[in-house]
Amino acid sequence: MRLEPEPALPLPAPASAAAHAVADEHARRSRAGLWLGVLGMLIFAGTIPMTRLAAGSQEAPRLPAVFVAIGRAGVAGLLSMAYLLATRAPWPRRQHWPMLLLTVFGNVLGWPLLLGLAVRRVDAMHAAVITGLMPLATAAVGALLLHQRPSRGFWGFALLGAALVVAFAAWSGAGRPQLGDLLLVGAVIASSIGYITGVRVSSGPDGMTPEQTISWVLVLALPVTLPVLVTQWPGEAVPASAWAGFAYVALFSMWMGFFAWYRGLAWGGTLRVSQVQLLQPFISILLAVPLLGERLRPATLGFSVAVMACVYLGRRMPAGAPRLRP
Repeated sequence: MRLEPEPALPLPAPASAAAHAVADEHARRSRAGLWLGVLGMLIFAGTIPMTRLAAGSQEAPRLPAVFVAIGRAGVAGLLSMAYLLATRAPWPRRQHWPMLLLTVFGNVLGWPLLLGLAVRRVDAMHAAVITGLMPLATAAVGALLLHQRPSRGFWGFALLGAALVVAFAAWSGAGRPQLGDLLLVGAVIASSIGYITGVRVSSGPDGMTPEQTISWVLVLALPVTLPVLVTQWPGEAVPASAWAGFAYVALFSMWMGFFAWYRGLAWGGTLRVSQVQLLQPFISILLAVPLLGERLRPATLGFSVAVMACVYLGRRMPAGAPRLRP
């Protein structure tokens, strides 16, 4: 009996090649999203010490707290209007308006106002460790609103990292809740909601780019923020360092930082990228030493290493797949 030669293996189907291309693009954007999230986190890490540098304390006030908290969004809103006009950005779709308004209340009004009032009552290092709860809050809100289902391992490392932050706060703080702590918790909740609603607008197939999202949010807030910027402008001389702090939180914390952060959340996944914020309080603490002259305690380094380990291990846990936008 004559054996017929075995047929050659078929070449990969075009659909298979397309699937590999999509997978490669997903991996590339996921990596880029993580690094953009790191960049956004580093920018935001300067927010607390720069806010205190601008506003001062109750004993030595500088710029008015409301002016720093809301006026900075007025400056960023004017820059955003110029950006939207220069790029001829389209108007938001009807379904985007509710999410944009929630982002206004969370990131533009709630977070900076509550933070500005809190840093008048507690020092920057204490505020930094309390706001270290933000990654867990962001992950929880993201899981609820974005229907992502993280693994138990992911939640375990997220909870461990948050527990380390709380332990650090208890060790370095006053040992009991203060009004400043309650204000900071409210700021964390407001900011987490703003992060998620903002990334929802910029992550769907019909959504806006992250840059357009934060710019529209700031423009929508101008009816509130611009009058505060004008009417609360200080009439007395203020140290140049206070104006430097205000310029930082207006330009970087309130505007450019969100360019990197929202795109990082949209590309890398809300649950995974948000965990890099576990490092944010410790970077804020380190910045508070040269900027504010606050004393760095050696145990901070130990907590920092432990939190970094939680971030690394948490990133290796399944955390849900984000939707890609073109």
